[in-house]
Parts: sequence; C-alpha cells; structure tokens
Amino acid sequence: MDKTARRIVTTLVTLAILGGLTYIYWSRHHATAASGMAGAPGMAGAPGARSAGPAGGGRPGGSGAFSQVPVGVVTAEAAMKPWAVEVEALGTTRANEAVDITTKTANLVTAIRFDEGQAVKRGQVLVELDSAQARADLAAAEAALGESRSTFRRSRDLVAQNALSQSQLEQIEAALKANEARAASAAARVADTVIRAPFDGRAGLRRVSVGSLISPGTVITTVDDTSVMKIDFDVPETFLAVLAPGLEVVATSVAYPGRSFTGEVASIDSRVDPVSRAVTVRARLPNPDGLLKQGMFVNVRVAREAKPTVVVPEQAIVPERGKVFVFTVADNVATKREVTTARRRPGETEIVAGLVAGERVVIEGTQKVRDGGPVSEAPAAAAPAPQGK
Repeated sequence: MDKTARRIVTTLVTLAILGGLTYIYWSRHHATAASGMAGAPGMAGAPGARSAGPAGGGRPGGSGAFSQVPVGVVTAEAAMKPWAVEVEALGTTRANEAVDITTKTANLVTAIRFDEGQAVKRGQVLVELDSAQARADLAAAEAALGESRSTFRRSRDLVAQNALSQSQLEQIEAALKANEARAASAAARVADTVIRAPFDGRAGLRRVSVGSLISPGTVITTVDDTSVMKIDFDVPETFLAVLAPGLEVVATSVAYPGRSFTGEVASIDSRVDPVSRAVTVRARLPNPDGLLKQGMFVNVRVAREAKPTVVVPEQAIVPERGKVFVFTVADNVATKREVTTARRRPGETEIVAGLVAGERVVIEGTQKVRDGGPVSEAPAAAAPAPQGK
C-alpha cells in the first residue's frame, strides 16, 4: 500500500507541473498575438499607436526635442580695461660702491686716521704704515738717479766733441732709464705705506690697531658709498617682455614699517638661470638719508604704466586638457572657443588671443552648456542674490 501511495502522489505532482507549464505557454502566446494585432494597420488601437509616435519613444527625433531646451546661464561682457604690470620679488641691497680696505705688503700700522662710521672723501688718509725702509730705498734710488743724469749730460757733451762714441752714450742713457724706474718703484712703495679712501663713502668698523702687523688680504676697514643703493632681485622669465630699464621700483623693509624707497630699474642680466628660469634685475634707489645698509633684505615691486587689454571674469575660464576655453554667447547660442590667457588679478583674467572686447561670455553655467547648444542668457547684474542677503 505504501509503494502504491507514493506512485499516485508522484503522478499527481507531475501532472500538476505539466499543467502549469501549459498554462504559462498559452498565456504568453495569447498576449503576443493580441499585441501584434493592436499594432497592425487598420486594426483597433492603431490610432493610439500613431498618437504615441510624436513622443519619440526611441526615435531619432525624440532625443533631439530634449536637446533643444535652452540652458539658463549668466553672462558678462569681455571688456577693454587698463592693466598695469606689477612684479613683486625679494631682493638684497648692495652699496653703489663697496670695498674692503687692505694693504699690498706686510707692514706695521703706525697711525689710524679715521673714525668708525665717519664719512670720508676720495683720497683721504685712512691708515699709515711703517715707511722707514721704503723711504730709505727711495733716497738711495733718487741718489743713483741724480748721478746717472749728471753722467748722461756730460756724455752728450763728449759725444759732440767726438771724445765719446755713440754706443757708449746709449749705454749711459740705458743706465739712466733703469735708475729712473728704480726711483719710481721706490716712490710707489712709499706711497703704499699710506692707505687712502678710493672714493667718497662711509668708513666701517676698524679691524686693526696701531702696532698691528698686517699682511695682504687683512681687512683694515670697509668703505661703502651708500648715497645710491643697488637692489638685485630675481624675476621669472615670463616677465621679460615687460621689463625694461627705467621702470619704477618701490622697495620696503621691515626695518622701516610704513616707509617706502623709490627708484628705477637700472639693468637686466643678459642670462636666464637654467634651473630657476629666472633673470636677475638690478635697480638703483637714492639713499640720501643713509637708512638702507649693505646686505638688507627688502620687498621689491616693479610697476609699469597701465595699457588697455581684453579682460574677462575668471569664472569664464574653462581649462581642459592643457588648453583654455570660454563659452561665448550670440543669438542665444553658446560657442566653445579656445583663448590664450596671460596675467591674472583677483577676479579677472587677461585674454591676449581668441576673444575681442564686447563679446559676451558665460560666467555661470559653464558645466551645463554645450558647444552649439541653445542658452537662456541673463546678464551678470541680473543674477539672483545669494540666500540670506
């Protein structure tokens, strides 16, 4: 009885499954046939099919209808504005003339004729060295020179009387010239014992004392001409086109808050540093009060007269793959255009190529607009105010 019951149950389950599959098959077949009849020409439901056609449901015309919806954007006009060139850099001050006072030979200091910080004139005696030996050598050289001159004068008379040959006279003349050179050399050594200021300036700190034995290279003091200061500063090579001698330079220092020093560009180095890609510029600044010192750290600003140029708001700039674009608007159609930018200042960018003054550019909505797409234009002044204002 158990085996018979299991066979009956298995048979019933199999029949139920077959019946379900048959029902599903006929249901789907009937639905497909009904759909085909509804879409056939002249059948009931055909008018409904035709009315759905304009919506585009996948037809090429349908997607184009959505693309013609104008995109709301805010625009601004590319304006011609004056743009002054300003370059800021850090520089170091240098005296117009600066020298370390030293000696040519080893010698003893016998006198110091200057005070520290004193203004000195060109040729003024600063230091005197021991000159006894040098003066003795000069006296001996001058004595030998006097004797040679007397001998030469007598020899000329003897040659005129044919008592002396011409060749002998030439030898005597050569000895005279040698003694003249020795005397000049001795006089120079005496002069070297007196050290003088090479130009007008201001003496620095004294580094030696009376009685010191100094040698060549030993710094006695310094003399700096600070009536005019030089400032050397580095500028990126991108500014080479706008730099020129004569441009106004304004320097400031933390040592003198609220005060500025005005001068001009004197020269521009002939070489660009291949590592930093910068060029060194030298400016000259009058320093009548002597406030600026050698080696001071200053902020430098170079300004050039303003020139008109095409300027757009910086929001209009669209960088893409290393290039720069803007979207121009004309007759409610946006056009993507490549431009060349130059300098920037807060809120504005200079355009040197690709755009002319008077054209309108998109400043809000650049991410939504497409090249050649319709736009609904609103001027920047009409843009809605931010919430909370």
